[in-house]
Amino acid sequence: MNEPKFPLGRIVTTPAALGALDPQEMLAGLTRHATGDWGDTCEEDAEENELSLKEGFRIFSVYHNRKGVKFWIITEADRSSTCILLPTDY
Repeated sequence: MNEPKFPLGRIVTTPAALGALDPQEMLAGLTRHATGDWGDTCEEDAEENELSLKEGFRIFSVYHNRKGVKFWIITEADRSSTCILLPTDY
C-alpha cells in the first residue's frame, strides 16, 4: 500500500454523504485521496492537486461508490480538515 502524501487533519462528512455512502466506501475514498489517487477528477484538477501537494493548496478528489453515487473529498489548504461530501452539498 502507498504511504499518505499529506495529512488529512480532522475528517468530517455531510449528512447527505453519510446517508448515501457506507463507512467502507468512505474509508476507501479517504485512503485513495491521501495516497494521491485523485479518482475521477479531470486532468486539470489532477494537475492542480499535484501542484497543491508542493505549494500547500486545497486538494480535491472525485470518486463513485458501487451504486454509482458520486462523492467528493476535499482537504483544506492548511491540512486541518478533510470533508467527504456529495456534489449537491457544495
